[in-house]
Amino acid sequence: MPVIHVCAWRLLNRKVAETDATGVVTLIKNIGQVERPPGIAPERHLRLDFADITEPREGEVMPGTEHVAQLLGYFQAWDRRAPLVVHCYAGVSRSTAGAFIAACQLRPDRDEAEWAGEIRRLSPTATPNARLVALADAALGRNGRMIRALETIGRGEDCFDGVPFALDLSHRQP
Repeated sequence: MPVIHVCAWRLLNRKVAETDATGVVTLIKNIGQVERPPGIAPERHLRLDFADITEPREGEVMPGTEHVAQLLGYFQAWDRRAPLVVHCYAGVSRSTAGAFIAACQLRPDRDEAEWAGEIRRLSPTATPNARLVALADAALGRNGRMIRALETIGRGEDCFDGVPFALDLSHRQP
């Protein structure tokens, strides 16, 4: 079932267990602090180490083209028979960008603005990382449509942890 669950790091193990997910994407700074959840094979756990920033900051790893290339490769290889969990530290920015990127990549028949609107409807706190999205927009040849879609939903509500959500890629949602 092609469903992507998005959550904060503290909910990772519970979300994997609740959903019977067989794959995990970890998008977090200091990747060594995150252990692979029980039941997830090493080859089904993509671990990308970068900060939640959109501009260079001394001492921080900014999301780059290599990160987006790995994300796109992982999503393309995902068999979509079991759910996938994408998480970052708070479940607000990097993970929501990851889910948006996957949706745009795997369901190119659906408008980017519809995906962004769906994410906003499901999570009022979602604020996808603009740099990740811009890099994916370029890699997928979307000519700025992904970036403009995020601009239409704006910044999400302030929070400590984002509102978890599930994005169903199998059908058109209301």
